[in-house]
Amino acid sequence: MRGFGVWGQQLLFSRRVHAALAIGFCWIVAERAGSGEWLGKLVGCRQIRWSLPILPPEFRSSHCETASGWLAISKSIIERHMAVTRRRLLQRRPPDSNRAARTHLEGFAAYAAGECHLAENTVAAYRRDLERFVQWLDGRSIPALSIRELADYVGWLDARKLAAASIARHIVSLKVFFRYLQLEGVLRDNLAELLGSRKLWERVPKVLGVEQIERLFTAPGRSDPWWRRDRALLELLYATGCRASEISHLKLSDVHLDESYCICCGKGDKQRMVPLNSQAIEAFRAYLQAERPKLAARVSTPPDWALLSQRGKRLRRERIWELLKEYARRVGAPPEVSPHTLRHSFATHLLAGGADLRHVQEMLGHASIATTQIYTHVDLTRLKAVHRKFHPRA
Repeated sequence: MRGFGVWGQQLLFSRRVHAALAIGFCWIVAERAGSGEWLGKLVGCRQIRWSLPILPPEFRSSHCETASGWLAISKSIIERHMAVTRRRLLQRRPPDSNRAARTHLEGFAAYAAGECHLAENTVAAYRRDLERFVQWLDGRSIPALSIRELADYVGWLDARKLAAASIARHIVSLKVFFRYLQLEGVLRDNLAELLGSRKLWERVPKVLGVEQIERLFTAPGRSDPWWRRDRALLELLYATGCRASEISHLKLSDVHLDESYCICCGKGDKQRMVPLNSQAIEAFRAYLQAERPKLAARVSTPPDWALLSQRGKRLRRERIWELLKEYARRVGAPPEVSPHTLRHSFATHLLAGGADLRHVQEMLGHASIATTQIYTHVDLTRLKAVHRKFHPRA
């Protein structure tokens, strides 16, 4: 009975409807076994009756001092609970009309991150685009969609004043999503492949001049809370040509100041080696000696990231964007300046200095040299030199 008493008490203190039936059951066993001591404890344990909020007020009455009384109340509790459960089942909310589409979306996100090894930001972009698609579906079945309905989706995006580049990205996301559904056997044909997008004009990237960049580097001053970190951030962006997300995820172990290079992890987790100039090395060393130990001390475990936030965590790319905007405003730079502007400036200044296009492609981490060729149209000095050399009337 000792072991049964522990088990019975565990049942009694479980906040479930089963507690009512457990009490009655314990009464019968204890009464028939003749365990008067355990039975007395159960009867006298009135806090049990008050501590189970699921039990009705009848438990506080005095006639519940026999096994039959406890069993009767236990039976009524179970019946009452079953009636409530039946009512809830009958009054269930209507199912989510987009539940199937959202299930496919979650599966696609897991597939893109786990099997395709896409970058976190890429998966997040796909998810945002496809959330709009699920919103447009409004309960319709994906396999039942026609090409005309998918064309209406493009018009729906255009009606929401999305830019041509954003609409083109939404279409690409939809094509990739439908390919996944084909692999899963949900779709037989990928009708999204028939969708066309507007031709995007090839825009010449906007860059900063060398003098503007020099003024930008001096914008962080001693009045700023972490001015050495911010100056090291600006120097790294221009010295490496890295994206904001790459600088944000740059680990301290990947920065080799003595060898004058760092290892950046780009799209698709591709690593590349980028040289560091002497100004960037000096600024980063000053940050390492004066500010990073203070920031790292704000967290319990030593952080791996090279650039830390004021809370000692990884400096997010959104914060990098905000800092650059603030310092660009101080020096009078154009308001559209972003971290990618320093990347464009890095590539343009390298080509203007005579760097080979292939080397610039490697340092930028471009998969295709066609992406890098756009920078050959930015430097007017280079274009004028080519014009003077080869045009018959130059």
